Amino acid sequence: MSKTAKIVLWSILGVILIVILISVLTSLLSGGKEINYSEVEQHVVAGEIDKIVVDDYNLICYKDGRVVYEATYGRTEFDAQQLDEWATKYGIKYTYTDPNAGSFLSYVFPIVGVLLVCVVFWLLIRQTQGGGSKAMSFAKTKARVNSNIKVRFSDVAGAEEEKAELAEVVEFLKSPRKFADLGARIPKGVLLVGPPGTGKTLFAKAVAGEANVPFFSISGSDFVEMFVGVGASRVRDLFDAAKKSQPCIVFIDEIDAVGRQRGTGLGGGHDEREQTLNQLLVQMDGFETNEGIIVMAATNRADILDPALLRPGRFDRQIHVNLPDVRGRESILKVHARNKPLAPDVNFKILSRMTSGFSGADLENLLNEAAILTARANKKMIGNKELFEGINKVLLGPQKKSRLVTESDKRITAYHESGHAIIAKLCKHCDPVQEVSIIARGMAAGYTMTRPDNDDNHMTKAKLIDLVCELLGGRVAEELVIKDVSTGASNDLQRVTEIARKMVTEWGMSERVGLVTYSADNPIFLGRDMEAHNSYSEETAGMIDEEVHKIISAAHDRAVKLLTENRKALDTMARVLIERETIYTEEVDLIMDGKSVEEIYAYMDRYEKEERENPFKRFMDAEVNKEKTAAKKTEEAEQKADENAAKKTDAPVDRVEEKEEKPSSETPEEKK
Repeated sequence: MSKTAKIVLWSILGVILIVILISVLTSLLSGGKEINYSEVEQHVVAGEIDKIVVDDYNLICYKDGRVVYEATYGRTEFDAQQLDEWATKYGIKYTYTDPNAGSFLSYVFPIVGVLLVCVVFWLLIRQTQGGGSKAMSFAKTKARVNSNIKVRFSDVAGAEEEKAELAEVVEFLKSPRKFADLGARIPKGVLLVGPPGTGKTLFAKAVAGEANVPFFSISGSDFVEMFVGVGASRVRDLFDAAKKSQPCIVFIDEIDAVGRQRGTGLGGGHDEREQTLNQLLVQMDGFETNEGIIVMAATNRADILDPALLRPGRFDRQIHVNLPDVRGRESILKVHARNKPLAPDVNFKILSRMTSGFSGADLENLLNEAAILTARANKKMIGNKELFEGINKVLLGPQKKSRLVTESDKRITAYHESGHAIIAKLCKHCDPVQEVSIIARGMAAGYTMTRPDNDDNHMTKAKLIDLVCELLGGRVAEELVIKDVSTGASNDLQRVTEIARKMVTEWGMSERVGLVTYSADNPIFLGRDMEAHNSYSEETAGMIDEEVHKIISAAHDRAVKLLTENRKALDTMARVLIERETIYTEEVDLIMDGKSVEEIYAYMDRYEKEERENPFKRFMDAEVNKEKTAAKKTEEAEQKADENAAKKTDAPVDRVEEKEEKPSSETPEEKK
């Protein structure tokens, strides 16, 4: 029942009770004095009464139409026989109404009153015991149960290995006997670990949907309340409810909220979160037997979970859900584009290459932003222009073209972004430049977007050094041209410092420090690491600082040298940016080739019309050329390999034939 309906019901009950109370009080208080028969009889004998009216326990005496006496009487104190005697003997008139044959309301009101009192008490008891009141139901589980999940494995794309692992769980739920006959034990739990937005919750729903079993879903934070013992009680109630629906899946999202390592809090052994975790451990693999209940959980902080929770018998499997690769992104885009009208020239392969590092949630958001932009432009189909803008919006935020930018700020931003772009083009291991703009997006006054050719998981030392140099390119351009520095490089300097320090302390890329790790990979967990201290001396800390400064200083000097040697390209790019605000890969290549400003403007004007219709044309052309070049190189390499193989095969065969001897009829003894 909704809150409004409850208010209306209680209001009606209150009004009825008040009416009944008023009527009862009125009937009790409105009567006159109690009847005295002798006094009435004296008035009758004296001829002072000529008419008597008896109605509903009230007696009224009249003389010539005037009331001379009024009183009340009880049920058994007055009857019609007395009036008959007075009428016969003294000639008075009377009217008599039997009180035992009272009005309908006289019977209804008491009955209704009793029923209403019973209803009120029933509602109060129900609310104190049931779901309407939090006072008595706070120890109940908050899990949501869904027995008809529509999600299937076909709705999850870009993670084939993860689906294969989870397909076995589905088979366990569908045919447990097949595994039990072989002595295999059904997994108690499956822990999904991965960055945010990679589809961990979606995987859990897909397993429940494929197995067609009830799905109990709850968040880790729903267990813990301010009352002691509530979390453990909710865990017991959750598994009691799940036992009634076996086989089923219990999914705990963000389990790190309740599954953190014990002994890390400040509340000691009686900490509420630890009691909740202890109860969860017992329910998963302890004295309780919960066959047919598979616990699935998701987290992106597996490093802080209690080891007892991760052991076999509780979470038997840990499935790492990583960011999708280029093929995975293409599949995810196709899944999310099922119900969206797309233009015929939309190319998912190009989109997947341009969205390196995107999670599944980012890709879904990209298509949603593109659909919103399409609706805003009153178009019927989502085109490349909206998709391209959607990528930039997800990465950097919306454009702020209306922001008033002074000429001084525009010049600083143009040289800053030009410095980044030119260093990226000159350094061998930097990613190709895709777009350079001085239009503000989000917190950035401008941006230089680079796009990797592939999804490399490893970063080499040479690539990291080039990346540090690229990040310092904007600051160096300000130093060379503006002759001053601005606050616009703050984020660049933070990233430079972080990369250089990790190169020294974590990745063993400093010859002086050596192959020693001086910092942990994971963020500090306060409860566990509050007493931690550096495991190295102050001299080592000073040496680490020196090496970090050495890496950054060398990259800075290199950036100064490169931009000084390419000052003409720097000035040309900054001038084009100030005039046109945004340039792409082709314009950057023309600038680095030494083309004049006029030639670049002519090239941009020629493409302007095509860019309005298809912003992806240049990227599609580049991808086609790249594929043709790669195919040609592969063909040449294969042809050369075949020629070399033929040469190597022919030469030894000829020599073997020359040395080959004909069979001899001589006996071994004759040969000797």
